[in-house]
Formats: sequence, C-alpha cells, structure tokens
Amino acid sequence: MEGFLDTFIAFIRAERGLSGKTVDAYAADLTVYFEDLRARGVLDVARVKQEDVTAHLMQLGARGLSKRSQARHLAAVRGFHRFLIAEKHAEKDPTEDLDTPRSARKLPSFLTLEEVEQLLAAPDERHPTGMRDKAMLELLYATGLRVSELCSLGINDVQLGAGYLVAKGKGSKERVVPVGSVAVEKVQAYLGGPRQHLLGKRQSRSLFITPRGGAFTRQGFWKLLKRYALKAGIRKPISPHKLRHSFATHLVERGADLRAVQAMLGHADLATTQIYTHVNSARLRAVYDEHHPRSETAAPPRPKRRKPGA
Repeated sequence: MEGFLDTFIAFIRAERGLSGKTVDAYAADLTVYFEDLRARGVLDVARVKQEDVTAHLMQLGARGLSKRSQARHLAAVRGFHRFLIAEKHAEKDPTEDLDTPRSARKLPSFLTLEEVEQLLAAPDERHPTGMRDKAMLELLYATGLRVSELCSLGINDVQLGAGYLVAKGKGSKERVVPVGSVAVEKVQAYLGGPRQHLLGKRQSRSLFITPRGGAFTRQGFWKLLKRYALKAGIRKPISPHKLRHSFATHLVERGADLRAVQAMLGHADLATTQIYTHVNSARLRAVYDEHHPRSETAAPPRPKRRKPGA
C-alpha cells in the first residue's frame, strides 16, 4: 500500500499544485486509512469495497473526529482511489456512491460598515509605515483577498491604471480581481515614495515590504491588524479572514451577483460562496424581529407625548 501512497503523493504534489500542508494532510489521512484496512484484513487496495470505506468513516467518528475532519479524510481516500483507476491499478471506486459527511456550517463573522470605516481610518498616513498599512487594509477590504494572497503580491501583479490585480490563490491558481478607486489611490500613494523610503537602497519585487526590506508575512499582518483594531475601538475578535467575510457580506447585501462574488473570492464551488446569502438572510430576520409590530421581540411603540394644556 505504501508504494501506491508514495506515487499518489508525488502525483498530487506535482500535478495538482496542492499546498505543502494539504499534501501532508492527505498523506497522514491515508496512512490512518491503510491502518484501518489492515485491521479489517484488507491488504490489497484494489479490492477495497464500499463497506470498508464506510467502516473507516465510522471508526473515525468513534474516535471523536468531527464531521469536517471525516469529510477531509474521505476527500483524501476518494482522490486516492480515483488515482488508482486512472493509473489502471484498480477497476472500481469504492467511494463512488458515498456522501460527504456534512456538519452544520457556522455563519461567518464580519465587521459592520461602521467598524470597517473605523479600522481603515486607524493608520497614521503621516508616516511611511502608516501609508503602507493604509494601502494594505484598503486593498484587503476592496478585493476580499486571503492574507496569504495579499502578502505574496508583487509589484507587477497590481495594474492600478486598469483597476485590477492578479491574485495567486490555492493550488497556484490565478484570478483577476477588480480594485476600487479608493484602494487604487492609497496603493499609488504608497508606491509614490513611502515604499522606497522603507526599502532604502534595497530592491524587492514584493509590493508590501517591511522596514528591513523583506516581504510582509501573514503573521506580521495579523499583528498589525489587531493593533489597528484596538486603536479603532473594535473589541470583537478580528482576523484578516474577517475582512474577507466583510467584503463578501457587504457585496451580497447590496445585490451583487453571487457568481461574480465567487470569482472574486476564488471559490471553486458556488456552495462555498452561498454561505453569504445565509448571512444576509439572518441579518434580515434580525431586523424583522426587532422592528416588525407583529414580531414577539419587537420593541413596543413609544407612547405619543401629550401637548401641554391638552
């Protein structure tokens, strides 16, 4: 089994462009899968049956793994068996008719428009680092990029004159994302002097750099974001991904086409983007419950004031 595993891991690393963490997770999940198969007396992966895979998933559940972790395991197992068929090492896929374990999806948390405005106003643009930070925050909210995509942007990835950038997403897939006028203005201001001031005599292809001339890191941006959130008076937990959620939620609230939002976020599946319609529905329900006179939670109407002498 391990021989097939090594070949499969080499395949997904070279052909599918998966990240190192994803490849390592696949290898770990399949190792556990093979151990369960051996415990059931199955030694030939070409002879695995659907009940063997089902028993494996049940075993994972008995060990306390969440539905989400079980779904990840099944994705690894399914990918492995499909690889065996493609390479003529097996004739049947035992995962073909299995449904992916699903758990109730938690609605993403996001910032209100007022909180976003407070956060974006927090950097001090009188200093080069403040102008850089302002450009980063504006660009992140304007595009909904993942923080890794933001930090990996190069000078040539941003076409400010045309109002778009090219983001390198998961699996090294590239996508074109429009950039709003305010974000364009702030990035241009940063490139107009502050960036070179931070670089000094050094050179860098990275768009956002540190005072030492290196590319900005995810961890560095996370610390920066928390510092500005505290300065802006935002007490709720915050993360770069929360700005991504805010970007998508605010677009959907204003009637943006879901397919367009999917393309901008770089989601492979529309179902992933549809979570933002549930966020919008939940907010509408909360507004209804608070204000509609027939709602049990609505505040009672204020009594009319009587005019003096009436």
